[in-house]
Formats: sequence, C-alpha cells, structure tokens
Amino acid sequence: MTVQLLTVTEDDGEQRLDKWLRRRFPQLNQVAVEKLCRTGQVRVDSARVKASDRVAPGQTVRVPPLPDAAPRTEARIEGVSAADAKMIQAAVLWKDDHMIVLNKPAGLPSQGGSGQGDRHVDGLAEALKFGYKEKPKLVHRLDKDTSGLLMLARTDRVARALSETLRHRAARKIYWAVVAGVPHPRQGSIKFGLEKAPGGRGRGGEGEKMICVHPAKIADHPDAKRAQTDYFTLWFLGGRMSWMALEPVTGRTHQLRAHMAEIGHPILGDGKYGGGETENLGDGWGAGAGGDMSKKLHLHARLLTIEHPITKAQMTFTAPLPEHMARTWKLLDWNEKDVPADPFVAIR
Repeated sequence: MTVQLLTVTEDDGEQRLDKWLRRRFPQLNQVAVEKLCRTGQVRVDSARVKASDRVAPGQTVRVPPLPDAAPRTEARIEGVSAADAKMIQAAVLWKDDHMIVLNKPAGLPSQGGSGQGDRHVDGLAEALKFGYKEKPKLVHRLDKDTSGLLMLARTDRVARALSETLRHRAARKIYWAVVAGVPHPRQGSIKFGLEKAPGGRGRGGEGEKMICVHPAKIADHPDAKRAQTDYFTLWFLGGRMSWMALEPVTGRTHQLRAHMAEIGHPILGDGKYGGGETENLGDGWGAGAGGDMSKKLHLHARLLTIEHPITKAQMTFTAPLPEHMARTWKLLDWNEKDVPADPFVAIR
C-alpha cells in the first residue's frame, strides 16, 4: 500500500470529494472518508479539504495508503463466480481512473463467440468495475491461448482514445515465443499478406485460419491484407528451438502464428498452424516438442509501450510469463535477465 496521487478528469469533476473517493475506493465508508479529510491525510492540490468540498477537473487528490477492498461475493457480481472474480482481479497489473492493464491467462478468450462459451475477459470485466457503474471495455484482443498484456478502458472517452492510438500504430507490442528450429537470418521482417482460409468462422478470429500470401502476389488476392512481423532471435537450443521476440507492425488475426509457421518455424504448441511433432514444415519441425512442453501455445504478449490517453505520459508494461512457459524457461535454463527487454531498439 502506497500514497496515490490521482488526477480528477473531465468525466468526474464538479462533484463532492466524499462521493468521488467512495466511487474509487468502495472499501471506504462515509465515516472513514471524513476522518481522512479531517486529519489531513486526503488533500487536494496539497491543501487540506473537507469531505463536502467539490473537486474540479485537473486537480490532484492525495490518497494515503488504504486497506484492500473486501472480497466480493458471487451474489454481488452478476454473472461472475467468486472464484472467477478473484482470478480476473489477480490478473490486474495496473489500473488508474482511466484504464486497466491485465496479464491475461492462457486459455481464457478475450470475448465470447462461436465455440468460446460464456467465460471470457469481456464477461468477467463485471468484476473489474472497482467502484465504477459501467464495466471496463476491451480495446484490443488476444487469441484464447495467447497470454499476456491486455488493455481495457474504464470510460467511453478513453476507449476511443486507445482505439485511435492502436489504429495509428502509436503503441508498441513485443511478444515472446518459443519456435521450432532457428530462423536464418536471426533477425528480420516477415511481410506475407494474410487472408481467411475458406470456411473459417468464429467471432474474434478463434475459429478462423489465415493463409499467407507472398507480397508479390497480393494484387491477385483481393481479400488479402498486408501484414508485417519483425522478429529477433534472443536465444536458441542447438538447432531444435528458439526463444523469439516478435513485434507485430500490423495487427492481423493470428498474424504471429501464421507468419512464423510460413517461414518454417511454427510456435511451440500451435496445433492450428504448427502441424504435428514430426511433421517438417521447413527449417524447423512441427509445433510439438514431446512431453508436456508442447501441449500449450508458447506465445505471450510480454511488453507494451503506449502514451497514456489522458496524462500523455509514456508508459511501459511488462507481463510475467504464464506458468507453462515459465516451466519451459526453467527446463531449458533460459533466464529473462539475460536478454534485452526491447531488442528492436538497436536495429531501428
């Protein structure tokens, strides 16, 4: 628990301070708010205030360390079990009045749709209100079996701003993956276009499969969209598998998975694009490595750099590896501290 300095926004300014505080910190009752103000622990623009004073947009509210909110029960969060509420709240890496950043677990869809069932981040976002009336909104997606950084906006205004940032590629995302074989050259760009395979269905892209189209032939494929993935080989184990940093310059459905498979180095555990363990798809082999290692997709949204939609501060988030990938790192004796957080900086 630490002191927080929170900025009042246009969306929630011109209201009583006690109401403003209780909306953000539901564990506080009115008596607690008045005591915090009376003792000077809560201040606005460094000045003492009363609980009945009004806050205005742009003001800074100092909030002292507070006790954690009481655990929510299933009855208090419509449609979300107590266990799921605890799980999704534990996935929060960072939040403020405007946005929430999650470390999405592998196996949890971002949204519902064909074959996805009722349990997904968008539905569980009911447990991420943290005092707001509306649940936060997804501004981008990750594949069901891909883990890592996922942003949600807490207001419509922020949702529009973040969507615009992503649309203009003003955010940078770096994924970690384990792939079959060792790419040659060790770093480069993949620029195959992508189009949907015939018969693919499924909201959110989960039921679809993408086909790569050579850049020289995109004109012959009116449904193909240009795509680019930059890659960097961080470490490798003989010629068997490699630890990769992947940066999607564009954001197409299944882009990283389809691109790596197309150059003969499918991502470990990718049954959709990787083929079987013994199927040779190119310089690497299939997506299987034998044993438990190959049973889950080894693709993780590791790093996100973005300008805050309100404060305009440059922010960088890093998501710890999911359990199945951490076990692989331990087995292969790979150490996260031995590689640069952003290997693409030096080559730009």
